[in-house]
Amino acid sequence: MAVHTTENIKSQMRKGILEYCIMLSLNKHEAYTSDIIQAMRDGGFEVVEGTVYPLLARLKNNNLLGYRWEESTQGPPRKYFFLTDEGRLMLDELEHAFGEINDLVNHIKKIG
Repeated sequence: MAVHTTENIKSQMRKGILEYCIMLSLNKHEAYTSDIIQAMRDGGFEVVEGTVYPLLARLKNNNLLGYRWEESTQGPPRKYFFLTDEGRLMLDELEHAFGEINDLVNHIKKIG
């Protein structure tokens, strides 16, 4: 039972931070969806396309991401995502919130 509970908590933590990590990955440069997924995996964050595509669509619909099409020599055109100005403001807020959470966890670890 403890393993199931631990896996459930870890899953919820990953879901809660995925949006932030995707926005971070787009902070300095635009990226194709498979590049975003690979960046997450390279960092040890196992994600699947079925999770990332709807999240990118939601971020785009909320005007946090924009995209542009680029012709590809290996198939159909590719959609490259980038942060909008509104997305950069949201990322700043998320970075602040993550810092507060990190500080709280570190504080609790010290006194616990």
